[in-house]
Amino acid sequence: MSEVAAVIDDLRDESNELDALVRGLTAEQWSAPTPAPGWSIAHQIAHLTWTDEVALLAATDADAFAGEAARAMEAPDSFVDRGAEEIVAALAPQALLARWRDGRERLEAALRNTPAGTRILWYGPPMGVASMATARIMETWAHGQDVADALGVTRTPTARLRHVARIGVRARDYAYLVRGIKAPEEEFRVELRSPDGELVSFGAPDAPQRVTGPLVDFCLLVTRRAHRDDLAVRAAGPDADQWLDIAQAFAGPAGPGRAPRGGGK
Repeated sequence: MSEVAAVIDDLRDESNELDALVRGLTAEQWSAPTPAPGWSIAHQIAHLTWTDEVALLAATDADAFAGEAARAMEAPDSFVDRGAEEIVAALAPQALLARWRDGRERLEAALRNTPAGTRILWYGPPMGVASMATARIMETWAHGQDVADALGVTRTPTARLRHVARIGVRARDYAYLVRGIKAPEEEFRVELRSPDGELVSFGAPDAPQRVTGPLVDFCLLVTRRAHRDDLAVRAAGPDADQWLDIAQAFAGPAGPGRAPRGGGK
């Protein structure tokens, strides 16, 4: 199996896991608030539906996607919310679930059929097929975390978290860019421990500035699903320390992030 196919398989599995979490919900549960202000569980799934459909457009019709991206940039702080809200307003929960399933299946097929070496336009830098699938894993996991939090469910971490961590590390300089801050020239060493004890690492082993901690905590940090103060992620070096305050694994505005629950660094 190719590396690209394996990443797409992981995207399918991440989506199926979230699908299992929501498929049996009542209409009342679909309307339950999540940690994202103003977003219900339905909004979370609608957002994934919308982004899967836009990703499909990017993978199959670059010109049409360029027009969509231009419209988004006219309202950079609201286009994401608007996309989710329009779908929620139009569809009952079961119709929303069916549309999400259809969109993600069509995206999976499109990614599998995209020629190797293709660069897919996106709201951030263009991406290869594996990177697009990785970005969709990250989004699905992050919004799945919002759903799990709303339902009071604790999810079992999987090996798919390495994709979330990878895109969080690769997006380091983007986090500085969207805040108008000059990114450090030197790379950081990132060492993360998975729940089964495996070390997941990025960057040169001898890099003086380092980030360490549990893999799941780092993923919660870069998806801005938990406040840094509530996580066991540590930095050595002033630039690495600054990065942990601004890290984000996704394109677009960072948003306010989560308020700390308590505890310390």
